[in-house]
Amino acid sequence: MSDETTALTPAEQALADERVVADRVAKLARLRDRGVEPYAYSFAPTHSAAEALDAFAAHEERAGAEEMAERVRIAGRVVSKRVMGKSTFAHVADRTGRIQLYFRVNDLGERYEVLDLVEHSDWIGAEGTLFRTRTGEVSLRVSSFELLSKALRPLPLGKEEVDAETGERRVYSGFTDVEARYRQRYADLAVNPEVRDTFVLRAKVVSTLRRFLDDHGFVEVETPVLQPLYGGALARPFTTHHNALDMQLYLRIAVELYLKRLIVGGMERVYEIGRNFRNEGLSRFHNPEFTMLEFYAAYWDYEDVMRFTEELLVHVVDAVLGGGPAHFGGHEIRFQAPFARFSMYDAIQQIGGVDVPALDDDGLRAEVRKLGLSADEVKGMGRGKLIDELFGALVEPKLIQPTFITDYPREMSPLAKPKRGNPELTERFELMVAGKELLNAYSELNDPIDQRERFESQKRLALAGDEETQPLDEDFLRALEYGMPPTGGFGMGIDRLLMILSGQPSIRDVILFPAMRPE
Repeated sequence: MSDETTALTPAEQALADERVVADRVAKLARLRDRGVEPYAYSFAPTHSAAEALDAFAAHEERAGAEEMAERVRIAGRVVSKRVMGKSTFAHVADRTGRIQLYFRVNDLGERYEVLDLVEHSDWIGAEGTLFRTRTGEVSLRVSSFELLSKALRPLPLGKEEVDAETGERRVYSGFTDVEARYRQRYADLAVNPEVRDTFVLRAKVVSTLRRFLDDHGFVEVETPVLQPLYGGALARPFTTHHNALDMQLYLRIAVELYLKRLIVGGMERVYEIGRNFRNEGLSRFHNPEFTMLEFYAAYWDYEDVMRFTEELLVHVVDAVLGGGPAHFGGHEIRFQAPFARFSMYDAIQQIGGVDVPALDDDGLRAEVRKLGLSADEVKGMGRGKLIDELFGALVEPKLIQPTFITDYPREMSPLAKPKRGNPELTERFELMVAGKELLNAYSELNDPIDQRERFESQKRLALAGDEETQPLDEDFLRALEYGMPPTGGFGMGIDRLLMILSGQPSIRDVILFPAMRPE
């Protein structure tokens, strides 16, 4: 006879879940019958799990193995429980780790019976003194406890094993379905501590970016999410309707044009960290809402921004990874200045084998057709879009270490200044890391007449069928007409940076609540 357990069908699992929930609801009623309120208002821990363990280690150094006299209050979620007659052992976990609780009927009297209705996934608070058990585990001898929140649905905590020789605890997650983890991030965070670590890292990265910019004279600002006209990037927007004003609005695809209005207003160095929204497909690198850092500095050009970018990223990686390399997609990635640098045309020729300047538009279409696109797909593409397709297929995936790609064609960069000495190109760069664009930067276009001509060119591309163009923004042009000083601008995807620094394979792994198809 096989010892293997047959997997439950979805219908059987749903029924099992209903029975578990029903059983817990019944226990909820029994708790209230005993006068126990299962949903507390507050609890005041004196120590986290890690702090309690550290406190006992310090106590042992001073006083040896005797029980610690100081009373300790700990709160957390029950992750294991075992009853041994008139005593019960349980582990509770908080954001710092886990600690064992030791309950005895002699210490608790009638209150001990309440433990019959306390199960894993419940939240409890306990008070007592710390000691080391005969098996060597630091534990809290509980003198009183409170049920803080009764869980009606148990977490899929999985299997736990302890190595007999080393004492090392290994936990095998019971929550491994990737899509379910994204949909139920609350359960994912509760079951998988390493997921919490990723989002703690995210917070540290964002706060480090802020401090660095603040320390260099930048002012953080907030600009509209709902905009009467989208702009600042080549992407399709989400639309909505304002009932009171009876007007169509767009969720912003970028904050660029508003931040440059502030440069016109004399703020000189500004930045914003916030959500952008683009109505595009889902992939492991794309989510329709994502977090961007954009900054603009008066009197800088793209060379200044490149130097500052190196300083910024080296500082952030040193702060969050201790100066070590990032590990992503099987690669060891080192953020060490100076970063490699190619012009876009040189990169396509040297890495992709295509001499872009030597080809007219039909020649470029022929090269793009070799990538597997149909004649209909390439028919409506302008020269800039064709070059972008070649670069994305032939070059970008091969750029693993941080690499600046500079001097983009004018058609691809409607908001960047012409390159000095070659007006067919622009003073723009992107930083490629791990085969993907991480950030984009310009010497910002501040000639209002040239900017109008670029907008008109984008309008013609839209009429030819290109759905990702920059619409003409008369208010932004009016702002430029008041005069914008020379300005360097920068935009970086925070989510992609987090993927690289945390080694996560999908953007959904670094966004707490990613977009999902309906269940």
